[in-house]
Amino acid sequence: MAGIHLTDLESEKHLAAHIENLNLLGCFVETVTPFPKGTKVRLQISHGGVNFIAMGKVAYSRPNSGMGITFTTIEPKNQEVLDLWLANLRK
Repeated sequence: MAGIHLTDLESEKHLAAHIENLNLLGCFVETVTPFPKGTKVRLQISHGGVNFIAMGKVAYSRPNSGMGITFTTIEPKNQEVLDLWLANLRK
C-alpha cells in the first residue's frame, strides 16, 4: 500500500519498509529486520504525495517477517490525513 520510514528513538536506527493493515490504532510493517518489542519509534508514512507522521511503539516483533506498530501520539493534522486514507480504503 504505502512506504514507511521508522526511526528508533533511542538508537536513531532508520528503517524503510512497506506497511500492511493500516488502521486507527497502528499498522503492520513488513521487514526482515524488525525492531524489538517495546521499541519507541517515530514513523512517517508516505502515500499519494502526502505524509503522515506519528510516534509509536513496537507491539510485537516477528523475525524475518515484520512488526506490529501501535500509534502512541498523533498530531491533529496527521489524524486528519489518517482518517482520510482510511475512509478511502473503505470505498
